[in-house]
Order: sequence, then structure tokens, then C-alpha cells
Amino acid sequence: MGEALKNRIVIILAILSAVFFFGTLSSCNSAIRQKAARDKEMVARLALEERTSKYAQEKSALEEKAKAKEDQVQELKVALEAAKKDLVQDQLVSMSLKEELQKVTKLKETLEEDLKQALVNGNKSKK
Repeated sequence: MGEALKNRIVIILAILSAVFFFGTLSSCNSAIRQKAARDKEMVARLALEERTSKYAQEKSALEEKAKAKEDQVQELKVALEAAKKDLVQDQLVSMSLKEELQKVTKLKETLEEDLKQALVNGNKSKK
């Protein structure tokens, strides 16, 4: 029995060695897959970080452009208000000049009528 027992022990040890060997291979294979998945996730995260950084820079640039446009709009509004005020003043001056022109025209017509009357009366007096 000593020999049979040795053979059994050897067979059991061989089977255990094979089980542990395949267990080790399976564990290594699993570790390689996990490492590959982790590396893939890391690459994806880095790509996302780069895109996020790029978008943040673009956002900053667009915000600066928007601020510049808002400033430009404010300047244009101020210029528009000044132009409106100038236009109103010009219109008032124009109206005033039209009124003065009408007054002068009426005075001219009155003077012409008076002159005609004076000429007619002067011609009657001479006759």
C-alpha cells in the first residue's frame, strides 16, 4: 500500500498542480483583460479631458468675442442716441429757418404790394 499511496499522492499533487496552474493562467488572463480595460478607460478619459479643455478654451474665446460685440453695440447705441439728438436739433433749426423764410417772404410780398401801390399812386399824382 505504500506504493499505491505514493502513487495516489503523486496523482493528487499532479491534479492539484494542474488546477493551480490553470487557476494561475486564468488569473493572469483576467488581470491582462482588466489592465486592457483600465488602459482603454484611461485613454477615453484623457481624450475627454482634452476635448473638455478645448471646449473650455473655445468657450472663453467666444465669451471674449461676445463681450467685444456687446461693447460695440453699446458704443453704437450711444452714437445712435447722439445722432438722434443732432437730428432733432437739425429739424428744429430747419423749422425755425422755414418760419423765418415764410416771414421774410410775406414781408417781401407786402413790400412789393406797397411798392406797387406807391407806384400807382405816384403815377396818378403825376398825371
